[in-house]
Amino acid sequence: MAADAPVTVADLFQEASIRLRAGGVVKPRREANRLWAWLSRTSVGESYLGRDQGAALEMAGAFRDAVARRAAGEPLAYVLGRTGFRNLELLTDRRALIPRPETEAMIDHALERVRTGRALDLGTGTGCLALALAAEGSFDLVVGVDVSADALCLARENAGLTRLPVRFVRSDLGCGLRSGRFDLLVTNPPYLTDAEYDALDASVKAWEPRPALAGGPDGLGATRRILDQGLALLTPGGWIVMELDSSRGTAAADLALVAGWTEIKVWDDLFGRPRYLTARRSHRND
Repeated sequence: MAADAPVTVADLFQEASIRLRAGGVVKPRREANRLWAWLSRTSVGESYLGRDQGAALEMAGAFRDAVARRAAGEPLAYVLGRTGFRNLELLTDRRALIPRPETEAMIDHALERVRTGRALDLGTGTGCLALALAAEGSFDLVVGVDVSADALCLARENAGLTRLPVRFVRSDLGCGLRSGRFDLLVTNPPYLTDAEYDALDASVKAWEPRPALAGGPDGLGATRRILDQGLALLTPGGWIVMELDSSRGTAAADLALVAGWTEIKVWDDLFGRPRYLTARRSHRND
């Protein structure tokens, strides 16, 4: 079909499905529908119900461009430029890791322990954890930290989009932050080994930033640093909530014990995989 010929939305869906399937997309028609809904500013249901309508040439061209990006392997969240996280819709692009659904449960673990005071998100990326805490908690201050200037720009854009009061600071994890200031620390650090990162599918490795994924030879480099630094950052009795690689839950808990944390526990995600570590700083002021 010629690119400038009149087409219906259904024609575009069919064309896109063929191209997406050839590019290895598992559910091509569903993704075609999502891409059209995003471009047409409609819901997925409205997009599907309107598939027999004609498509304007400009919209058809933009849709084909988006399909080409997705067929070339670009993650859908980057093509759409937005993704959902809990009750928030956030901007997302190659400046930061795409928020994963399993990360959302960290907010439940965090708010079950601390809902007020001051909260810190180390390695904030898009700002998803910090912004969710600001939206759902009753904190006096929420701070998001990242070493990447690009990621912080994206996080600030998301703060502007959501109108949530989060302060963003550039820092290499906890370096340079004031001691004993926070009641809650949340973090989703890079936790893949270098070998696991090298073996990742190109749909992840070719697009998402390596520093947000690779945690060194044993995958525990950032985890170890955060557990060592976190005690000094928290007030007595303060909590840490950390996302883990499911194969390193026991190792992370052992590191927490050696570092001096108390009330250490590893929690399963919805698929029964050990995914989250919670631990507490002693109530003693030492």
